[in-house]
Amino acid sequence: MSTPAGDHSAAGLAPRNEGLPAPRRGLPPPLAREVLDPFAKAALEEDRGGGDLSSFHAVPERARARAHLVARSSGVLCGLALFARVFELCDPRAKVELLAEDGARIAPGQELARVEGSARALLTAERTALNFVQRLSGIATLTARYVERAAAGGAARVLDTRKTTPLLRVLEKYAVRCGGGENHRFGLFDEVMLKENHIELAGRPIPDVLRGIRRALGPRVRITCEARDEREARAGVEGGADVVLLDNLKPAELTRLVPLLREQARALGNSIEFEASGGIDLESIAAFSRTGVERISVGALTHSAPALDLALDLEPLA
Repeated sequence: MSTPAGDHSAAGLAPRNEGLPAPRRGLPPPLAREVLDPFAKAALEEDRGGGDLSSFHAVPERARARAHLVARSSGVLCGLALFARVFELCDPRAKVELLAEDGARIAPGQELARVEGSARALLTAERTALNFVQRLSGIATLTARYVERAAAGGAARVLDTRKTTPLLRVLEKYAVRCGGGENHRFGLFDEVMLKENHIELAGRPIPDVLRGIRRALGPRVRITCEARDEREARAGVEGGADVVLLDNLKPAELTRLVPLLREQARALGNSIEFEASGGIDLESIAAFSRTGVERISVGALTHSAPALDLALDLEPLA
């Protein structure tokens, strides 16, 4: 009887290390205002500087307007709270009505939000608010496409990477989860990723390095060991890594190698997950998912996602 990918009890492995942090997947909790405000304020400052010259000189001070956020293409919505917060910062009396939620599938022509307030303020906030919601919705939409394609091949989970826009990582990783993906480590501080350059510079065998890290950090920190070939993968299993990342290996090689590595882990009584990474796109991810790996990491989720086509339509109010 075949063993479902990721079912360690069925495979006869030791239970997953209960001390490890839970995987960061599923629809995330809303981002708090104290998280949103630094992004919104900095972006507004970048755009308006000393003031919105166009709106100030073209639009009467007391003029009011209504804005409609409308989808121009299908996708997954993300960033609506940040969109709203930009308008609130420009006009504290603005009335914002959200008509959808982050993580929702949206269709062309669908109205997503309405904002009423100072016409000048709406014009000032427009581009900054749209930039955020279009960028984050683009990431969520691309992630959802990868998740769907991976599911067509197997049960592998789709993870992001640290290939994020500088200073926007918390937003972009939030968007990945809204699209159904899983967050990899957030930075250098929360998990260990023993990569090619670490291995080259460590001056010790991979198992020794891994055991030393485990002694230093204990059981509550997830340790991933990158492997470029079978020798390094076996060394990662021997050293007790929680995850062995199989980098730039083709699906055929992974199909051959993963069962062998799983058998090695079983013999050692180690619980482990296997991850594929490198050169994986929408056309190939199903094949990688069929290999039996539990995880597939894709940098393109954040570094190559196109903005989702959304528009803000404004109308004057009497």
